[in-house]
Amino acid sequence: MLTLIAILVDGLIYSSYLFMVAVGLTVIFGVMKILNVTHGSFYAFGAYMSATLVGIYYQTDLPEFGGFLVIFGAALIVGVFFGVILERGLLRFLYHRDEHIIVLATFAMFLVLEDVLLMIWGTDPYYATEPMGLLGFIDIEVLSYDVYRLSFIALAVVVGLGLWLGLTRTKWGKVLLAVIFDREISQAMGVNVTVVFLVTFVIGSILGALGGAYIAPTISVSPGIGVEVIVLAFAVVVIGGMGSIPGAMIGSLLVGISRAAAVHQFPEIELFVIYAIMAAVLAFRPEGLFAPAQARKI
Repeated sequence: MLTLIAILVDGLIYSSYLFMVAVGLTVIFGVMKILNVTHGSFYAFGAYMSATLVGIYYQTDLPEFGGFLVIFGAALIVGVFFGVILERGLLRFLYHRDEHIIVLATFAMFLVLEDVLLMIWGTDPYYATEPMGLLGFIDIEVLSYDVYRLSFIALAVVVGLGLWLGLTRTKWGKVLLAVIFDREISQAMGVNVTVVFLVTFVIGSILGALGGAYIAPTISVSPGIGVEVIVLAFAVVVIGGMGSIPGAMIGSLLVGISRAAAVHQFPEIELFVIYAIMAAVLAFRPEGLFAPAQARKI
């Protein structure tokens, strides 16, 4: 029973982390049909910016819990800055090009941003553990978990619920759905598709940066974290279905709980499990488990 509880709790924590990273990627693809490899860079820059600003903040006499606002502020700064720069400076020139060219362009930009990251922060790891220490620990049976990691679950629920409400209960969400189903007709009906694309890309960028910023207090922020996370994010969105927010949630849960079970029972196949799930899903449903319905033009 203790092992089952540990698998479920660890799996939910890891699933929440994966969802926060992958949902921004799937939002961008769902609206813009862009497989954005630079999402890994948003994550990495969010983590570095968070670690840097949190470190500076806790050298002051300001309220301790203000560090959480710094984390969200770091994600906002990174997401807005890179979202606007990349969408206006690169992607808007590629919307009518082949999808493979866009993937290659974002991959090239990812490599450039990795070098920019090294130029700014170097190769030394950064640590910002103060926010995690403030929340303390909680006991579940005889297992002890720090509350900060458990808060990943709450944040993932808030993000997922916010996106769902935004898409289904707001005028802006209806506009987004119209653009998703038919970009040309939406533009003909007066929708400013340029603004829709910019706002969507910025939102996706902020979500990617938030994943890195919020995870920063729990890890050693070092070069290469963006490469690792973009591979996992791709696995999640492929399993769930490209462009599907519920799919990203289900894909995150499948990967997170399966990985937790492997870590506790068969640690030697931890990484294999993730890609085995992806291969199994693609073999039977190449479009993913919850791929959005495609509009049929008549």
